[in-house]
Amino acid sequence: MAMTRPRLQTTQIAHRRIACHSARFCAAALAAAISLSPLASIAHADGADVPQTAPQSVPANRATIPWTEPAKRAMAERVRNEFLFAWNNYKQYALGHDELQPLTKTAHDWYPVSLYMTPVDALDTMILMGLTTEADSARELIARNLSFDQDFFVKNFEITIRMLGGLLSSYELSKDKRLLALAEDLGNRLLPVFNSPTGMPYVNVNLRTGEVRDANTNPAEIGTLLLEFGKLSKLTGKKIFYEKAKRALTELYNRRSSIGLVGSSINIVTGQWTDPSSHVSGGIDSYYEYLLKCGILFNDADCKRMWATSFEALNKYVADDSPTGLWYGTVDMNTGKRIATHWGALDAFFAGALVLDGAIDHAKRLQDSSDKMWNIADIEPEEIDYSTMKITIPAYPLRPEIVESTFYLYRYTHDPRYLDMGRTYFEDLIKYCRTENGYAELKNVETKEKGDHMPSYFLAETLKYFYLLYAPENTLDLNKVVFNTEAHPLRK
Repeated sequence: MAMTRPRLQTTQIAHRRIACHSARFCAAALAAAISLSPLASIAHADGADVPQTAPQSVPANRATIPWTEPAKRAMAERVRNEFLFAWNNYKQYALGHDELQPLTKTAHDWYPVSLYMTPVDALDTMILMGLTTEADSARELIARNLSFDQDFFVKNFEITIRMLGGLLSSYELSKDKRLLALAEDLGNRLLPVFNSPTGMPYVNVNLRTGEVRDANTNPAEIGTLLLEFGKLSKLTGKKIFYEKAKRALTELYNRRSSIGLVGSSINIVTGQWTDPSSHVSGGIDSYYEYLLKCGILFNDADCKRMWATSFEALNKYVADDSPTGLWYGTVDMNTGKRIATHWGALDAFFAGALVLDGAIDHAKRLQDSSDKMWNIADIEPEEIDYSTMKITIPAYPLRPEIVESTFYLYRYTHDPRYLDMGRTYFEDLIKYCRTENGYAELKNVETKEKGDHMPSYFLAETLKYFYLLYAPENTLDLNKVVFNTEAHPLRK
């Protein structure tokens, strides 16, 4: 996220998290001799210890304003207006296609036929923002035109988190049964991925024929399915969806190393690891996220146990309390030996996961580290070397994870510094990524050169988390929902 993966090139960062197997995942780690380190520690909610040092200071250039209720509502309205700006440009130049290319004012489809990825991904954001006219129009577009009866291969992971998750969430918010019917049809077409000797899924499946291919995969693509398939099972009454996805998650967990870690790559036919590097970045990240969230959403005792033991191993071997802050890096899954010292945009989700687990102080420190990363170039790079605080991958593909963690920290602490933090991120986003015809990713955060892509997750996640950070808390009750890894809320 032994052998390491090739570094991710700027042109490869189009898709969310792990859209291609050539991704260079974030890296760094705790020394094998961490038990000899003179670090103090704090207790996490389940009793596991985590390193602790003095809290980090807030950047001097971040001014604080009084966050009254009108001030928060005004910020929420600003976010809402930017969502409308992005959506209206998608409608003008890419309606009916998967994604907008804002610089050339053209459309991009992932596959030979559009799967309406941006409308499906963005629909629940519209509903939560109260954009009734836009939501109704998008819902009709999807219900009347989207068909999964397509003779081509799709990436199971991406289609599950974006399409299946989006349809299920929007069904629960709108009660439009056509969306549930589409979700069930999609779920049935994805089921063949689990027909491997181990029960762990193949990477790609043909939506019409059920043919599967590509056995070399990673923990995120195996373990980031149970929220969606489990919710589909609950809504349809068909146990097979829950059972197949949970078996895949459990089979992966059972192949963890003797010290409790998973690697970056595994063959799902043989069950053998092909890359032993271990971290919390892309390719592994949402595996850990779903161990935690499946325990919360479904009250699944097995998931709760698997998360607790995994978190203990991460804190023992992967956490790195360095002179520049608290980070999680990359280690060898079998020995705990440090491999590298990288942290990135995808890793920033982990602070939010820690909030959900009750490790608030630990989450605050990790968020401070991600905030330092953002402020190196006034917008977030894809990856830094935290031992030197130098940028190693300079792209910014409109990632949501740092905003996600900011949202969780504010909701659980009500500390206004996270409102300040979010405002800084939002204003930097507008300054550097807004174009005449939508929002564009950055090829380089240092030069601010733009790329011609507005991914669907920008509307599904980045702007949704910005909005929820400032919107009234009754907009979405976190006691009643769990977000999938594409920010689609699923009801408990």
